[in-house]
Amino acid sequence: MRAAALAFALLLAAVPRPGLAQQETGDALDMGAPAGIVRSPVLTLDADRLFSESRFGQRIAADIQAETEALAAENRRIADELEAEEQALTERRPQMEPEAFRAAAQEFDTRVQAIRREQDAKERDIGQRVQRAQESFLGAVRPILGDIMFEAGAAVILDRRTVVLGLGSVDVTDAAVSRIDAEMGEGPGLRALEQSAEEGLPRE
Repeated sequence: MRAAALAFALLLAAVPRPGLAQQETGDALDMGAPAGIVRSPVLTLDADRLFSESRFGQRIAADIQAETEALAAENRRIADELEAEEQALTERRPQMEPEAFRAAAQEFDTRVQAIRREQDAKERDIGQRVQRAQESFLGAVRPILGDIMFEAGAAVILDRRTVVLGLGSVDVTDAAVSRIDAEMGEGPGLRALEQSAEEGLPRE
């Protein structure tokens, strides 16, 4: 999540918002912004919390967890089937010619290795999808974060973990979570989010 979290500052910095050039540094912490948002040229946000606490992020995480559990169940089923097949081959060994047994054992081992590579690839794919989903999530909520920037008169939102020292009042994580929940609810879900990202269509 850290790479994705660091990316949102660059994403938001590119959002054109009118009037930012007119904001003076002296406006920082002016309470003229909406409730929960201070006026400050710089805001901070915890991207991990944004993902884990918003209903949209939680739905994506639940979808990924479901696919992870489905893969684990598939791995257990395959392991049981291979164990039974190996046991059957062992029991047949006394009735088989040595060369025939060696050939059968070699074929079995080759197939096991191929299955292991295939299942490992599925596991790696899920890990990569987690990263892509988090990045797509940040892209989907970018307009909302851009609105918060505009309302605060800010020029940038920084990942809170990159800030050495700062006021807690400029952290807009709670406000962003509330806004995302109100405007996006649970969002489109993992599959729709991935399809939208692949097609390059606007995300709902």
